[in-house]
Amino acid sequence: MKNFKIKLISSLLALATFTSACEFGDLNNDPDSLVTAPIEQQLTSLTVNVGFLAGSDLNRYSSLISQQFSGQSRGGLSQTQQYESFQISGNDSNNVWANLYATVLNDAENIINLAKNTNSPHYSGVAKILKAYVYQVAVDTWGAIPYFEAQQLTNNLKPKYDKDEFIYGQLVSLLDQGINEVKALNSLKSPSTNSTIYPGDFSITKNNWIRFANTLKLRLFLHYSEKNAAFAKSNIDNLVNSSATFFASNSDNFQMNFTSVANGQNPIHQFEIARPGYLVANAKLVNMMNAKSDPRRSSYFTKDKLGNYLGAVAGAPAVANGYSKLHTYLRGNYNSANGVYTGAAPIRMMTFAEYNFIRAEAALRFSSPGDADAFFKAGVRASMQDAGVADVDIDNYINTYATLSGTDIQKLEMIINEKYIANYGVVLEPWSDWRRTGFPTLSLPSTAVVGYIPRSLYYPQSEIDTNSGNVIQKTGLNVRVFWDTRN
Repeated sequence: MKNFKIKLISSLLALATFTSACEFGDLNNDPDSLVTAPIEQQLTSLTVNVGFLAGSDLNRYSSLISQQFSGQSRGGLSQTQQYESFQISGNDSNNVWANLYATVLNDAENIINLAKNTNSPHYSGVAKILKAYVYQVAVDTWGAIPYFEAQQLTNNLKPKYDKDEFIYGQLVSLLDQGINEVKALNSLKSPSTNSTIYPGDFSITKNNWIRFANTLKLRLFLHYSEKNAAFAKSNIDNLVNSSATFFASNSDNFQMNFTSVANGQNPIHQFEIARPGYLVANAKLVNMMNAKSDPRRSSYFTKDKLGNYLGAVAGAPAVANGYSKLHTYLRGNYNSANGVYTGAAPIRMMTFAEYNFIRAEAALRFSSPGDADAFFKAGVRASMQDAGVADVDIDNYINTYATLSGTDIQKLEMIINEKYIANYGVVLEPWSDWRRTGFPTLSLPSTAVVGYIPRSLYYPQSEIDTNSGNVIQKTGLNVRVFWDTRN
């Protein structure tokens, strides 16, 4: 049985890998969404595909826009160079959208329905929590999207669009439902090692799911910081003053772990193998870390030929000594003898470090419970521990650089800048923080084809072609999601 599960997970990874290996291009209909498959297998499919969703195309788009990654090429103009110049069209969203709706959310709905029919609320609870996360990602990418009618699966191929702010409210309710169902005393079936996220004995891992759901609610509420600060404060305060549990260590990180076996490696690494030289570290992130001799650099980036950490400014040409590339934090352990990475690094989607930075910002801006500086320090420490930094180096960095000082705006900038560093490789959230707060300060690339940094992505051209009765294309990439009200 154990070997069967390993083979099953590997086969699903292979199918998801096929999707990620496409160069931001066409996506065929999902081959592994089997309506009649056992609920155990469907949860494997769901969790695998959530990991690939968060580590593939959308990860690259948002990391290039937020200037954590930079695009390079081995000749000619690469797609990564186009995307960091904001040459992003509706066709570039086709892949992500199809994977999100036809695969990930389709799997979630199938599990919810199967769990209801088999009296297995532990499964439906997990599926609802994952569904809420995926919709949060979708709303923060496009704004208004199909929600209610999208849950009709193949019965409605032209769903109407729901307002993004309305969907956000539904996600909080969905997370509450998921928590209650995960807590159910009786469930005919429960997730186990068939879940590639929080695998293991559900009597233990259910606590991880609960902590993640509550921490995700904090992220949702914080996104209202500019739209409605009073709403953000009230909901954050009520939640942290309740009996709710949150991330307590890096072992709670919401992430999918990958392996070093073929087709089991993480999608960031797989893209690096398929498109070598297309992604390098961005000068914005590298320079921020160089200024503080940040010890995370040794796991985040390679060194150039002169032994320095050198990032590429968005739109910059190649240089003789090369730029720093993505390293072990995103690609897994490195064998210096043969120059090969294992590809076993996890895809991190929400971390204990982020939880602490959320609490730090809430305490600073809203006088929410807790000490902003203490949470700030805890966020830095959690990030460095996750990157494998030695305790003595962590202490030195925190003592030198991690004390909030200055005006409240300056303190906020310190929090978001450290959160930006900690969320290296996390899909969307660094971009979302910039949209909310303006930090870190980003410069318009010299090659930008528009005079602004994007605030959302275009709707997929496939939707414009097939569902035009419910959606019209955006006038530009400067159309904002509902919570993005910063001037």
